[in-house]
Amino acid sequence: QVFTFNRVEIKVQPSVEVENGAPMSIICHADISKSIDFRLKHNFTIFKDGKLVFTTVSDKEDARYEIPVAKSSHTGDYECTVKADGKLGFSNSIYVWVAGMTKPILTADKKEALEGEVVKLRCELPEEVPPLEFFFRKTKINSAAKEKRVPERTQNFSEVEFYVEEGDNILQFDCFGKRQVRSGWESSQYSNTTLVTVKPFIKPTLITKPSSNVTEGDRIEFECSTVVAQIRNIEIIFQKNRTILNSVREKKFLNYSTVATQEDSGEYLCKVEQGAVSKTTKLNVFVSELFPKPTLSASMTNLDESKSLILSCNIKGFRGANFSIVRKSSSGDILLEKSRVFEIKVNVNDTGSYTCKAEVKGIVKESKPVRINVYAPVSKPSLSVVSGSPEVVLGKPLQLICHSVMGTPPKTFTFYKGDEIKKIVTNDTYATFLDEDIGLNDNGGYKCDARNNHSSGVKTSNILNVTVIVPIRDASMGSIPYGEVEVGSDTAFLCSVKEGSLPIDFKFFKKTDHEVLLYEVREYSDRTIWHKKTMKRKDTGTYYCMASNRASVDVRSRPITISVILAAWQKGVIAAFVLTAMAGAGAVALWWFLRKKKKGNEWFPSLCLGTNVLQLNLHFEKLPRQPSDGNFYSGSGYIEDNENHMKSTDESKGPDLESAEVDYTEVEVSTLDPHR
Repeated sequence: QVFTFNRVEIKVQPSVEVENGAPMSIICHADISKSIDFRLKHNFTIFKDGKLVFTTVSDKEDARYEIPVAKSSHTGDYECTVKADGKLGFSNSIYVWVAGMTKPILTADKKEALEGEVVKLRCELPEEVPPLEFFFRKTKINSAAKEKRVPERTQNFSEVEFYVEEGDNILQFDCFGKRQVRSGWESSQYSNTTLVTVKPFIKPTLITKPSSNVTEGDRIEFECSTVVAQIRNIEIIFQKNRTILNSVREKKFLNYSTVATQEDSGEYLCKVEQGAVSKTTKLNVFVSELFPKPTLSASMTNLDESKSLILSCNIKGFRGANFSIVRKSSSGDILLEKSRVFEIKVNVNDTGSYTCKAEVKGIVKESKPVRINVYAPVSKPSLSVVSGSPEVVLGKPLQLICHSVMGTPPKTFTFYKGDEIKKIVTNDTYATFLDEDIGLNDNGGYKCDARNNHSSGVKTSNILNVTVIVPIRDASMGSIPYGEVEVGSDTAFLCSVKEGSLPIDFKFFKKTDHEVLLYEVREYSDRTIWHKKTMKRKDTGTYYCMASNRASVDVRSRPITISVILAAWQKGVIAAFVLTAMAGAGAVALWWFLRKKKKGNEWFPSLCLGTNVLQLNLHFEKLPRQPSDGNFYSGSGYIEDNENHMKSTDESKGPDLESAEVDYTEVEVSTLDPHR
């Protein structure tokens, strides 16, 4: 019993395109070849879009999947498999399209609605499979339809709300659905039509009593009313411009009354709201003026303290008003006098704004405010340097402050340098001035004055003298003697500056691994001398000086080198000792030579003598000479007596030293052996 699958195929009856609602069959056919005729069971499985939709077992070579009523959800790709005795056959895929969708069903939660209410709609596509899209339409008589789109991913129905707007009467609602197919979008038929009848509320009524034209002081009453089918959720609002004057809820009437003033003229509005709908009625009211605003006049607006001030209140062309004069304050009006005229002797605390009020028939009107300024005289200003010390370094800016303790602000401060005005500042109590143009001769002449609106005029400070500090420039150093100094002798170190204000602090240093301060002094001069006594060999090294003054700038000189050498008498002692030792050695050698000669041994003493002389010369060591140019400097370069500055001159050290200079030397003298 041998068999094989020739092919497996799938087909659709009546065709691959079927109308919605028509019957449809999916047929799976297996073409099999057998070695002999025998019964073979086949397992048929049909898939739609990869999902199993039908399965059966048969000994026939065909299997039918019957769909009596085709729906749009049956649209898709179909394929089948056949399994027999362990062997498996596959068909190709075939696309089936069920044209058309089921008709949607629309329902509404109410048949009648009020303006401003909400109508909730439900649209359903029975027997359709999501995802779907629903479209709801609202149509008014003689108006274009308003449409809302709602996608649904998981259900075959959708719900939406529509507001009943002002002016709606009979509303017509319907819906339809869409689904996406391989060729694009497919739409359903329109649903059934649902009608909703709208019950409107009437536009509100606004009236005034006694009329819309009144005079100041008259009482005016407003009444706003409406007629509605249902009082629930009704609100009446009464307003002027954007200001709400009164409101009521779930009532049909609103009342508002006030005593009319000229400010009450204008447009009034009555608004009735219900949900999202509102209706309004407007009314213009004109209030005639009963009397004009009063005017406040002052005898003076700027005056000195202790002077008399007279305030008077008037209404042009009107008599019989009740007047009062008040002073404005942040905490409220302060009543000064219930009269048309008010007189007071002022002090600085009376500075402020004043108004007058007039009252007729309960109507109160207020004048424009009048500003009164009372001034106390300024005190004599004080002028000082901000840093505290009346000094300034040449080239640095100088900041001054002018301060006047007493007096009513604002005050005007004027700064002078000599007789020249440098700056004018208006402030309450003080002002500052920065002078960035400081010269060498600017040692005084600063002053300031202060003034305000007091009649006493200007007060001037004392003259401020400022000392200009000249920084140190070009420090120089020298020594006497210069370069080489004998052991035990004294040395004078000189330090001078080319320019700088006195006093000057001089410091002398020696360079080692770290700087060592040797001497410091303060001088009221541009130079100083430090005498160092008894120089020693360890004093050899490099020296420099540093100068500074109140400008706080340290100026350092160029270094000089000092070498401490042996004195002349020390050199003479060493030379005498060496010469004496050499003479003694020569005498002994001569004696030995003469003695041996007498004995006839002439060759041996000569050799001996030559050997000892050579040995003596090898033990005599002399240090090499130090070259010297024979000059020294006693300063940093120059001294100018007429300018109080240092100057150094080159002086000769003496004759040129050509002869050998002998330092300490070790000499070893050996005792002669008489047997040799």
